[in-house]
Amino acid sequence: GAVTLCAALALPAHAADLLDTAKARGTLRIALEGTYPPFNFKDPKTGQLTGYDVDVARLVAAKLGLKPEFVTTEWTAIPSGLGAGKYDVIISQVNITPKREQAFDFSTPYTYSTPQLIVRRNERMEYKKLEDLKGKKVGVGQGSVFEQQVKAVPGVEVKSYPAAPENLQDLAFGRIDAALNDSLMVAYLLKSSQLPI
Repeated sequence: GAVTLCAALALPAHAADLLDTAKARGTLRIALEGTYPPFNFKDPKTGQLTGYDVDVARLVAAKLGLKPEFVTTEWTAIPSGLGAGKYDVIISQVNITPKREQAFDFSTPYTYSTPQLIVRRNERMEYKKLEDLKGKKVGVGQGSVFEQQVKAVPGVEVKSYPAAPENLQDLAFGRIDAALNDSLMVAYLLKSSQLPI
């Protein structure tokens, strides 16, 4: 069956001390990718960060009486950067896993989603489960739970990407056979993209 994924605000395990430090600084340093629409991405017209996570981050910062300070980086560097104190929180569709719960505190989940397989519009094969992709190339986000899920399936070639737009472009041009990503992000991209997916 489908795995329910929870996007959550991830905080280092020493959250009380962190809040005092952020208040003294006057800013809440927020990590996000900046390439994950509709959650966090740069508006093509203004170049400004926008999206659901950006709105949530601004509200959290305001509630704490702080100014939001956004730090954009590739997903693979975000959890370790939080652990190293490069930022105060991650607000970027963080999936709660047992391993992450050992290192970070999480807010109450504010988004629920499921994985979704994406194929080209003219694809004739019907895939009902990941095992059906044996012998195929599947694009996923580097360091994502989707990468872990596909790597667990024997016989599937995994191609990892720093951001969703790159794997969807490779899918459209036939360099990969399918992509696995967040269903809410996929719904947005299918609506807004001109790619034949």
